Amino acid sequence: MNTLFIMPLAIQGWEWIIIGLVVLLLFGGKKIPELMRGLGKGMKSFKQGMKDVEEDVQEIRKELDAAEPAPKKTKKVVEAEEVKAEE
Repeated sequence: MNTLFIMPLAIQGWEWIIIGLVVLLLFGGKKIPELMRGLGKGMKSFKQGMKDVEEDVQEIRKELDAAEPAPKKTKKVVEAEEVKAEE
């Protein structure tokens, strides 16, 4: 069932050539480098944004770990410590 959705999206080599020719006809030879440059800048900006978000998340995690109090002892742990202290 999944192959029904994938097959129409599988573009072969000669189809890429036709798509490239259509793009060339629509935009012309001078516009294509400008479009690719803009696409490259957009991808670079997106990657930088993702990197910034990851750094922010790591910084917040470090702050939370530093501010997090020690976990409370359960009743069993307290009883075990008392038994060890009595011995």
